[in-house]
Amino acid sequence: MEAQEFDELYAASFRRITSQVYAMIGSYDEATECVQEAFARAWANRRKLDKAQYPEAWIRTTAYRLAVSRWRRTVLARRPVDRAVGAPTEMPGIDESHVALVAALKQLPEAQRQALVLHHIADLPIHQIAAEVGVPEGTIKARLSRGRTALAALLTDEAPGGLAGGMSHV
Repeated sequence: MEAQEFDELYAASFRRITSQVYAMIGSYDEATECVQEAFARAWANRRKLDKAQYPEAWIRTTAYRLAVSRWRRTVLARRPVDRAVGAPTEMPGIDESHVALVAALKQLPEAQRQALVLHHIADLPIHQIAAEVGVPEGTIKARLSRGRTALAALLTDEAPGGLAGGMSHV
């Protein structure tokens, strides 16, 4: 992959991948850092990226794995992550329904959250999600079904512990 082609991939997909990883992990700052690192690794491994059928999937998977790895190191160290360089940034242009959706997604098990984001936000077909995650298609279908049910309960105004304020349309 040549520099211009890589730059075009970055320009076309950075924001989309960041939004997807943000929805999976719930932290915009962490998602941004992980996607930036994933792109840096993609450039360093561009021969591998050339062979990838879906370069965005390679970058998204790398970013997600980086986020999980960072989280595990933080939990194992049992100390807060020092990010005291500045105040956390806000994602521009987020509406209330998006905030409610991300808050609800954060309450789901990781596997269900990942399947929902990849299918409904990244708009990937089930077979591609299964290949990206490394599980059978039936497992993805089950995760989607359970995740949708749980998400609907969290976003319904009437549900105990659900998010109020008219967010059931999300």
